[in-house]
Amino acid sequence: MSKVLIIEDEKNLARFVQLELEHEKYEVTVENNGRKGLDLALSGKFDVLLLDLMLPELNGLEIARRVRQVSSTPIIMMTARDSIIDRVSGLDHGADDYIVKPFAIEELLARLRAVLRRSDLENKKMNAPQLHQKVVKYRDLTIETENRIVHRNDGKTVDLTKREYNLLMILIENRNNVVSREEILNKIWGEDAKIETNVVEVYIRYLRNKIDVAGQPSYIKTVRGTGYMVRDEEND
Repeated sequence: MSKVLIIEDEKNLARFVQLELEHEKYEVTVENNGRKGLDLALSGKFDVLLLDLMLPELNGLEIARRVRQVSSTPIIMMTARDSIIDRVSGLDHGADDYIVKPFAIEELLARLRAVLRRSDLENKKMNAPQLHQKVVKYRDLTIETENRIVHRNDGKTVDLTKREYNLLMILIENRNNVVSREEILNKIWGEDAKIETNVVEVYIRYLRNKIDVAGQPSYIKTVRGTGYMVRDEEND
């Protein structure tokens, strides 16, 4: 039985979601205060967090950021804010998905199942035996795939978030071929995630800012109306 922590200060909504999840056989704990919710979230007792954005004492973005520093527990952000900036901010602070209020309980249940499936797959990969360290090279970048470390030929480490790293690997593994925005969304956020394709543009910009070299063409080429690609240097 999966354990769910709901951190939500709208008590009627929290109670409604709790009853619906318990009907679906989830074990549910509810906390209405942000700071107390963080303490519970850091306890490691829960399989997934449902997290409101606006909370007393400590907001949802800060809770997500602190949880992500020590844990990969899936986080679904529940928010009344639906602008692209708010959504990207939630994802960038560590949320795995978001749902905009008011929402249908069926959609929340589907998103919950999706993040739990992805979490289970990632745990299986992490626990699988690693026979050797695979190293991938691209231009002046060297990527240690087991440790998920990226560094340049001069030894400097490129500090990438989990999603930035996954985006880089998708592009490099498909080098010289265009990868569509939809394919990137499906591979990074999952086919069940309802996230607009312009979120990909935001993460492409983040990645470019970290891997591109000043004064030189971007490593990532935008193919207008289609997607993105990286190319071997000799093909430029």
